[in-house]
Amino acid sequence: MRIEEANFEHLNGWSRLRAELWPESSAEYHCTELTEFLSRKGAIAYLASEQDDVVGFAEATLRHDYVNGCETSPVLFLEGIYVLPEHRRQGIARSLCRMVAAWGRAAGCREFGSDALLDNVESHAFHAALGFEETKRVVYFRKPL
Repeated sequence: MRIEEANFEHLNGWSRLRAELWPESSAEYHCTELTEFLSRKGAIAYLASEQDDVVGFAEATLRHDYVNGCETSPVLFLEGIYVLPEHRRQGIARSLCRMVAAWGRAAGCREFGSDALLDNVESHAFHAALGFEETKRVVYFRKPL
């Protein structure tokens, strides 16, 4: 298993995995979004590959706005993480998060934030296993005007 910083050469495999995590958008849409992501300052992604096939990714940004439960700024924020089901429980996600955390520390961050949907108990367990602590639960509302 190889873990490396993502670059433009990885767009196809990376966007395919993103489409599995966020299926409301196509791989093509994700590819376009990733092109923008890679050019942003304060954003990083690491990929796990096996024999040139991307099997997992972690994306993170430096957030300078308020992050729920955090007290410092900037906060390293895990924007998304995904490992193909057949590659889970091998320490890949943990290794990806270690790389992200090292990048965040080097950027001056003292806190690592993340979020998950209320009903995503698998993600809650994953975060707890990596040492994240739950800070609050939120339901957002909207009303058209």
